[in-house]
Amino acid sequence: MTKDMPLTFDALRDAYDTGATPVDILREVYRRIDAVGDPAIFIHLRPMEDVITEAEALPARSDAYPLWGVPFVAKDNIDVAGIPTTAGCPAYAYTPERDAFVVAKLRAAGALVIGKTNLDQFATGLVGVRSPYGVPKNAIDPDIVPGGSSSGSGVAVGHGFVTFSLGTDTAGSGRVPAALNNIVGLKPSLGALSATGVVPACRTLDTISIFAANVSDAFATFQVACAEDPEDAYSKDIIAGHLDAGPSSFKIGVPDAKSRLFFGDHVQAASFADSLDKLKSKGATIVELDFAPLYAVAEMLYEGAWVAERYTVVEELMQNAPDTLHPTTAKIIGAAKQLSAADAFRGIYRLKALERAAQELMDQVDLLCVPTIPTFYSVADLEADPVTPNSNLGTYTNFVNLLDMCGIAVPSEPRSDGRPGSITLLAPSGQDALAASVAARFAGETTAAPLKTASSTEIALAVCGAHMSGMALNHELTSRGGRLLEATHTSPRYRLYALAGGPPQRPGLLRIEKGAKIELEVWALPKSSVGAFLEGIPAPLSIGTVELEDGSKAHGFLVETAGVQGAEDITHLGSWRKFQEIGGLNLPEHAD
Repeated sequence: MTKDMPLTFDALRDAYDTGATPVDILREVYRRIDAVGDPAIFIHLRPMEDVITEAEALPARSDAYPLWGVPFVAKDNIDVAGIPTTAGCPAYAYTPERDAFVVAKLRAAGALVIGKTNLDQFATGLVGVRSPYGVPKNAIDPDIVPGGSSSGSGVAVGHGFVTFSLGTDTAGSGRVPAALNNIVGLKPSLGALSATGVVPACRTLDTISIFAANVSDAFATFQVACAEDPEDAYSKDIIAGHLDAGPSSFKIGVPDAKSRLFFGDHVQAASFADSLDKLKSKGATIVELDFAPLYAVAEMLYEGAWVAERYTVVEELMQNAPDTLHPTTAKIIGAAKQLSAADAFRGIYRLKALERAAQELMDQVDLLCVPTIPTFYSVADLEADPVTPNSNLGTYTNFVNLLDMCGIAVPSEPRSDGRPGSITLLAPSGQDALAASVAARFAGETTAAPLKTASSTEIALAVCGAHMSGMALNHELTSRGGRLLEATHTSPRYRLYALAGGPPQRPGLLRIEKGAKIELEVWALPKSSVGAFLEGIPAPLSIGTVELEDGSKAHGFLVETAGVQGAEDITHLGSWRKFQEIGGLNLPEHAD
């Protein structure tokens, strides 16, 4: 093992395959921590001997332990048994008797926790300088803020101390540090990762987040941690899905010219434009959108009643020991004292109206892409103005959790001035795998080839209409954990119709003795999701057996013979996608 070896999953796997032990890895972890010599990264660093003892007690390495011998750290608002949890406030500290739900799952998979990392106090901030435990130095440039609130967690991965780290994300704390330290930051769908054992910031909006050096490692960690927790009332049964090549084509919504905010940073603007060009080369169609509704949502996070959620966590300290809080933290959360229950309900009503406007934007695309941060700020900038730079850093992050979206920040090419570039891909709740798969493609990562057959827990389903990749109803598959197996055609025994009625327009696939090959896709859908999906199938459509061009068969959408009365025969096009591209119904007569 070399001292410059990355501690990625692949590198660790190779090291263990060639004789290295977890103890060897741990000694290297602590050597790197000592070499950097930044005591503000950790609030609690476990003694190396304690972690070595834990490593030596690991069961034999096997597929049953997917994180075997993988070192990680956790933000100090996430419980690790026997280690104080401070949330960045010594007066708040307590020592938990058990691990947070997510930490327990990771350790059960063989991961080794090294320590607890620094943060903006009570996870309030995006800058990483609001802590009585010091300011961690940015892993790329010590003059630049480390990002927050998950400052230590982002810096630890940026330095290569550990394979992954846990942060939390309410307003962007799992994404902003990723951009500033040139790493990946995965912000899951709300409820995908349990919050049991996590000090809340805004309980209804919080999620544990994951930092890693690459998309594959972040997503593999997410797959292990993703599980419903009966002790967490906000936990959801969300299917992690699989990291694969993703759809061959997809629509990405981006801020239009008037919505792109860089606060005078022309280099950052150019970097984002370059990233969009790269996305186009990876199969994306760019759709410019007016982000005004999203920015209106973002304003509500700190200027609306959601500040009162933060107050519920620190109310006792605010009333009895206000001097124990960081001055900026106390000022921000203290604003909740002026809010009433009526203010809270007015905020809820306004958010609901803005959600509808935001959904109209999302209905036009598969994902959103934004700059992770609009510009960079130095530690000196924050000393001069502790509020404005923090607010600006949240430009493209503050609206995400209020709208229940998932996202992943991924490094882009370095800017022209050498600073790291970063974009964030955002998707509706439950589409974590889609966002991560597109992020991996953008980053040039070679993902594992997806299984070309359905597993024992899945059903293969052939779709020939709006459920195909990049089309209007594809989200009904991806949101239920569906994954694309292959793009193919039927055998030459089918006709394709545009059925009467609607909107929406619907295709009808009818088997006949002699017909044509029709474009379709085969998706694997988890068996647990099939029932809910089938409930939405309207007559005269049904599920039958579709014969594919290679002679294999799959369940798929078919139309009853009576259902084609009044329908338009579009077999000559061979594809519902082509039919949509040329404008839908009212085609001229076409002879076969």
